[in-house]
Parts: sequence; C-alpha cells; structure tokens
Amino acid sequence: MRKLLLLFLIAVPSFGYGGSPQAIAEQMDRDLLEVTVDRLHELYRDHRYTVTQVVQWHLDRIARYNGIYRAVQTVNDKAALEEAAREDAEARQPAFKPGMLWGVPIVTKANTSIKGLVTTDGWRGYMIPGHELIAPRDATIVSKLKGAGAIIIGVTNMPDFAASDTNRSTAFGRTGNAYDVRFSPGGSSGGTVTSVTSNFAVLGNGTDTGNSIRMPVATSNLVGIFPTRGLVSIAGIAPLDWNLDNTGPIARNVADAAVALTVMAGEDPLDAATTGSQSKAQAGPYTQYLKAGSLKGKRFGVPAFILDGGNTPFQGACPNATAEQIAQAKKDAFLPLKPETRAMFMKAVEEIRAAGATVLIQPDILPDSFVDAAAHICTLPYIREGTEKFLAEFGPAEYHSPADYEKAVGHPLPAVIIGGNQTGMSSSPDIQQANLENDPSAEGTFLGPRRKVQQMYDDELDRLHLDGFLYPAIQMPPPDETMPQDGHLSDGPHSDTAWVNMLGVPAISIPAGFYDSGLPFGIEISTRKWHDGDLIGWAFDYESKTHHRKPPVLVEGGMLPKAVRAME
Repeated sequence: MRKLLLLFLIAVPSFGYGGSPQAIAEQMDRDLLEVTVDRLHELYRDHRYTVTQVVQWHLDRIARYNGIYRAVQTVNDKAALEEAAREDAEARQPAFKPGMLWGVPIVTKANTSIKGLVTTDGWRGYMIPGHELIAPRDATIVSKLKGAGAIIIGVTNMPDFAASDTNRSTAFGRTGNAYDVRFSPGGSSGGTVTSVTSNFAVLGNGTDTGNSIRMPVATSNLVGIFPTRGLVSIAGIAPLDWNLDNTGPIARNVADAAVALTVMAGEDPLDAATTGSQSKAQAGPYTQYLKAGSLKGKRFGVPAFILDGGNTPFQGACPNATAEQIAQAKKDAFLPLKPETRAMFMKAVEEIRAAGATVLIQPDILPDSFVDAAAHICTLPYIREGTEKFLAEFGPAEYHSPADYEKAVGHPLPAVIIGGNQTGMSSSPDIQQANLENDPSAEGTFLGPRRKVQQMYDDELDRLHLDGFLYPAIQMPPPDETMPQDGHLSDGPHSDTAWVNMLGVPAISIPAGFYDSGLPFGIEISTRKWHDGDLIGWAFDYESKTHHRKPPVLVEGGMLPKAVRAME
C-alpha cells in the first residue's frame, strides 16, 4: 500500500514539502501520526497538504493494518476521496470559511445511518442480499459532522446490536486491541476505539447503552464522552434500548473530543429528549472549557459500590420480577474490582489530588442502597418502541417496521431489539411491550424509579459538596481473547457504570496510564446533568498534567508475542 501512496504523491505533490516521494511519505507519517484537529487545520492553512492527501494517508493505514485488527467494516474510500477533492476545490474560493471539522477524516459506528450505505448494526441479518438495511438518510449526527466538514472514511465494526462488552460480530468478526491484537478493545464501540487509537481516523463516534463508549476507550488510551442524554440526538442510530442509548465522540485527546461534541450537540425534532436542551446545557463551544487549573479546588467522591463490585442488572428489574429473581440478577451483575485495577485507580487518585482537587473515599458515598434503587429502573417493556421508531424513519424502502422485516425476510428480528423472553434477566417472564408515552405502568416501572435515583445522586453531591464522582472506567484489564478466561471465552471486559445510562448524567473517560502488561487503563468522571463543559475542563487539566496518551505499535501480520506500546 505504501507504493500506492508514493504513486499518489507523485501525481498530487505536497504544497509545502519538497524532496523525493519517499521523503514526502516519511514526512507525512511524522506530521499526521497522532495529529490533532487544530494541528491538521494548521497544516492546511500552511498549504502543507491537501485534504485529498490527508484522506489518502488515513486510507493507506486502514489498508495496511485493518486485516489484522479488523476495526473498519466498510471502507468508504471512493466517497471520501470525492468529498476530499470537493473540499480542496472549495478551499480555493476567495470567501472560503472552513467548518470546525473541515478536512478531518473520521469513522462512524456501524449502527449509525449514512445515506446509501448499509446500517449493519453489527448483524448479518441486516446484510442479507436483496434485503439490506440501506439508510435512506443520514443520522442527525452524521448530517452535523458532514456539515462541519468532516469526511467519513469508514464504518467501524461492532457486536451485533451493540449488545456485548467485547467486539465480535456476525457482520465482520472480531476486532482486536491496538496495543495487543490478542486482547479485547471492549464493546460495543471497540471498532471505533481501535480505529482512532491506531490513527485510521482522527476521531469517531461511539454509542453507549451501558458503558459502550466509556469502557472501550479505557482499554485503548482514548477519550470518550457520554453527553448528558438529550444534548446530542440519537435519531438515525439503530437502538439497543432507546431509553438508555446515547452517542458521543471518541478522540485521542480532550480538545478534539470537545470540538466534536460542539458539532454534534443540538436540538432535533426527531429526538424528543433533545427538546429544550440548549436552554439547559452549559453554553458551547465546548472548547472554551479547555483551561489549565480546572481541577484546582474541586471535590470528587468515589462511589463505594464500584470499589465493592456492586452493579445494576442491565435494563433493570421490572415490578413483576420476584424477590428471588431480583436477588439472582444482582448476584449475576456483581463485578469486583481486580486488584491490579484498584492499584491503577489509586495512582490516578493521587494525580487528581496533585492537581489541586480533593478526592473522598469513604464507605457511605453512593453505597449499595444506591445500586439497589437503580436496579428498579426497568426499560425492558419499551425496547420494541425504539426499534419501531428507528425503522419508520431510517429503515429501507422494503421494511419500516419489525413486522415489515419479518414479512420481507421470513423470520423476525431478534428479541434483544424488539422485546420478548430473551431480554433482560434470563429468568424473567415474557415482558409485554408497550409505548412509554401512553403506558399507565410507566410511572412505577421506569419514570418514578429513575426520578428517585436521580434525586439520590444529586443529594449525594449536595451532602458532601461534591463537583462530581470519580471511579475506574473499567473493573479489570482487557482480557486475552486467544484463551479461555475463568473457564470460558471472554465476553468482556466489563464495568460497573450502566447506572450512568439509567440516569442520563454526563460522564467522560480519559487515559490514566498503563498496566505492567502494557495495556491501557482509564478513569471516568461523572457530574450533574447539563454540566458537560465542566467535565471537559477537568479532563483537560488532568490530561495536560499527566500526558498518559501513548500510541500503539501496530503489526502488519501475525499475532503480537507480548503487549507492546510506544514509549516515545
């Protein structure tokens, strides 16, 4: 592929660098590896490279390494190069004003609709020849990203329907961790995570129903933002559970994530949760919160239940569940913190304290009673409604509902996205599906329990005069997927952070060092609703004081003999 790039550089010479094609290619590697949005725009302003050259450089990396890491399911090369050429021509116009992401190569997750492409959602059932889920329009965030000048160069792999903590799909197979391909990058945004940390793209989007932005970025030395639910529209994203789903940016640094969030945020008539968001949220652009010293004087509490291993059953326990079923679900969800992860977290706590913040660790901060209450926020009766809404607006001409799909293909959609007795707790009875807006049981099943837990969360912040909560973004190191873990093939790694989705409060996950194995570790901070800018400021200050980001060393063939990371 390097030969193809050299031929391309001969045909389209760089504006700013002279020398042989080989020298130019080497200079591009130095300039574009780990490039930030601001630096890329500086290179464009100085006429060092065209957008076409930058896009081609990223496509070259995908061609070179994707066969091993399997991060990009669909390479959007033709359309990306056409858009790059259009932007190059646009830049020559006298009145040209670039958007915030102009000329920035990005990737999007496979559940995010792009007009004319198949929205696989990681599932081969949406790829059946003649019955593909070809998007009739862009998801709202895709329209926003394109409108800001971003160029989509690929669609990333994800597990079927985003319903896994690892990244194996029936659509494209397994994605490996860029720091050691044998290990998991986490799910369900593992394809975007491996793509961005490998410099296949500058940034991308992830989606998160229980931890699927924040946990995967922690495996791969990246920044991921779970925005306040309603700050960013999820319209056009195939749902797993629309009452828990969210989308946000994945980037190599906090500043790039702030730029992307600024572009993605906004009200959308297709997503009712965004109504009025602009009057509630801290004002953008979110780059204004990138200030040194933001941690000084702040107070954070460490939730006791996370250190103890307490966790909420995914999608909650519905009122019709028996006490025995609830107890078993809580037992199944129990996820103790690994000793090596606890040690890494305590190092990060000391770094936060060294930046001038107070970190409280006490057994009464969000104890098990918080988890017990959160376990009763049940979303299971409303799963089908989310899929129905998605297919109605973003399904192909052949099917705009689950019933249409079954008629067209000859078998129903899986229960995981339309409800039934295979969702939630395995021992729970079949749960009748309903529309949230007119379900008389919604208050007792979902809305009331959520308000109660939100009040508990806010009261704890008030009681201890806290700015936010600090905790590990992941309960364990990334597991080796080439051998059984605890007697079976790993379905992780896992985290204790699904309660964030249940409340819709904002959270950010950031790099916090490396295990002795060379695999990354990350921490997470959450805060009050609509205070996304504060999170960005705290994360930026921590990042600027610690500099934990180090790129991986990729391989072009075989399996890594041991975990390796770049130290320079």
